[in-house]
Amino acid sequence: MNSSLLQTIQLGLKSLMLHKMRTGLAAMGIFIGTTTVIWLVAMGEGVSYRAQQQILELGAANIIVRTKEPNAGSEAQDSNSRVKTYGLLRNDYRRIVENIPNIRRAVPMRELRFELRLGNRTADAKLVGCVEDYIELNQLEIARGRWLTPRDRGNKVVVLADDTAKRLFPFENPIGQTIWVGSEFYNVIGQTKPRTASAAIGGSLDSRDYNLDAYIPLRTLRQRVGDLVMKRVGGEFQGEQVELSQITVEVNNIEDVDETAAIIETLLEKFHEKEDYAVVVPKELLRQAERTRAMFNVLLVVIAGISLVVGGIGIMNIMLATVTERTREIGIRRALGATRQHIIHQFLTETVVLTASGGLLGVLFGLSCGPLFRGIREAVTMMSPDLLPPIIYTLEPRIAPWSVALSLFISLGVGLIFGVYPARQAAYMDPIEALRHE
Repeated sequence: MNSSLLQTIQLGLKSLMLHKMRTGLAAMGIFIGTTTVIWLVAMGEGVSYRAQQQILELGAANIIVRTKEPNAGSEAQDSNSRVKTYGLLRNDYRRIVENIPNIRRAVPMRELRFELRLGNRTADAKLVGCVEDYIELNQLEIARGRWLTPRDRGNKVVVLADDTAKRLFPFENPIGQTIWVGSEFYNVIGQTKPRTASAAIGGSLDSRDYNLDAYIPLRTLRQRVGDLVMKRVGGEFQGEQVELSQITVEVNNIEDVDETAAIIETLLEKFHEKEDYAVVVPKELLRQAERTRAMFNVLLVVIAGISLVVGGIGIMNIMLATVTERTREIGIRRALGATRQHIIHQFLTETVVLTASGGLLGVLFGLSCGPLFRGIREAVTMMSPDLLPPIIYTLEPRIAPWSVALSLFISLGVGLIFGVYPARQAAYMDPIEALRHE
């Protein structure tokens, strides 16, 4: 039986070699299909990765822990006191950093409304006490000067947002100038670029206008302004004592966001008698990241199916034409004792060889997607620097190992599926009618 099967396979291979051009063209269809699958998946993975990175930059891996004022019915303050004490503590920040291992960083901040003055010019700005990582977390950019550094901690320095700087310095360069922040002079060391007001971006999930801010070191805010802020309300002074307005926790892996948020809530519950905090998880951004990944995967599977099915149809056409041409040969083999199984094995062998060779060549060529893409991009850029959109230069193909295995599996499957019908057509011919065929 093994010897007979080996002879059938050898006969199938010999038949293919008799028609090299036809064999090459048939294999070319699978070659193109396999290469297309790997290339499209690689490009799709690159686009998907870039899209997911942008979603992550929007804050999908961030957990927002913010101060909130307790309900009026809670014991937020002593009955004889006009000062309300509530919110996040610096100790909360330390506990989060020290007890939660899978976080990339935690960024504390304190913000309050403040009047900034220069001569007769004023700007009612949001004074933000922050740390060095705040600029990256909120995607701010420096227009001139510099951002806060560790050596600025405790110093009276300020970075002005775009609109704040223009209100105080409409015609001057603010860098190196001094302004009044409350009742003290501060040295202006930087100015941020304008940016559109946005929601669900970076370290805040609220709609936020970053152009009317003023940034000072968090330690400076604590030392110079303090935690207690008094306001005149209805003819009397009332105060609020808050240490931190918000802590933004950035998690290493987006899959750990929910678990980390639950740990933070448990940690805060132990040290807060009243509910004066809120833990906000960017569920919508997480869902958007999942939807983006799912849409790309569905798209790539559809592309893979269409590409290789087209190649399979081409092979079926070739094999059906081959069966018609070799009708007399089939009749002679049947007359000499070949069984239907032998005929089926012969034609399936030819089909599988065609698809396997085309698939393997397609895989080898498909793996060169990255270098070819970069080479074409560089060549086009040399010929016409402005022809390609900027996003093309941020895109890099990412070969997915599963696409290589899937394309080989589908190409072999296509060979078997589309080869069965021609093989059965050949095997079930009437030997007498086949011998009469001219």
